[in-house]
Amino acid sequence: MSELEALKERQRRTWASGDYARIAWLTVPLGDTLCDAADLRPGSTVLDVATGTGHVALAAARRFCDVTAIDYVPALLERARRRAEAEDLEIDFREADAESLPFPDASFDYVLSAIGVMFTADHQRAADELLRVCRPGGRVATASWTPTGFVGGMLSIVSRYAPPPPGALPPTRWGTEEVMLDLLDDGCRELTFTNTTVTQRFLSPEHYADFFLEHYGPTFKAAERLGEDERRAFRDDLIILAEQSNRATDGTLVNDWEFMITVATRA
Repeated sequence: MSELEALKERQRRTWASGDYARIAWLTVPLGDTLCDAADLRPGSTVLDVATGTGHVALAAARRFCDVTAIDYVPALLERARRRAEAEDLEIDFREADAESLPFPDASFDYVLSAIGVMFTADHQRAADELLRVCRPGGRVATASWTPTGFVGGMLSIVSRYAPPPPGALPPTRWGTEEVMLDLLDDGCRELTFTNTTVTQRFLSPEHYADFFLEHYGPTFKAAERLGEDERRAFRDDLIILAEQSNRATDGTLVNDWEFMITVATRA
């Protein structure tokens, strides 16, 4: 197994750990934001890459698009299917790898990914696949956490306590204009970037830390490998991060999580 293949398998286990479906509550608004930024047209064909529990796929289907969605974690796909069934939305969910999409060239009018493809092992290969399956004149659009935003700070803390394996690149690279130009520019005739935020609310900074340590794959797996003292320090650092960005004054936590929308028109 190559280093990248080993990294991919490690990532798959990470996202299957904890209970990402509960974390996914927090990113529901990103589905509509991304679909609006891409300016989806009813009747268009849409691929949602690394769909997770299906936010973007559902948002696209509500816009009367013909939607296909892929992910490599079966449990997340099953949750996405149940959500689609609950709304009586027709979406073709498939288990597949974002770095090797099982579709012919130029298959879709829009290829989207919100907080998904950024976590792939081989960033360039994943970006090339997004472009490959998008038709000329179609759009590739992503929503990615920025390295300087709140989630970027949290992932930086995770990497301090659980250093990534050799070959791993920071996922928040996808939240920078420079990297996205490098990943996509050769296959596009136009790229636009927009930084925006989603507001999150928790009972307290401590509640945020405990919620993520219990449910979010990266923090869950990192804490799992730590001793008691390190685990306590890890939790304390997450609490401090939350306190530094807190806008609430009543003991609760209210903060803004920055992400970048990239919209690229396929050449």
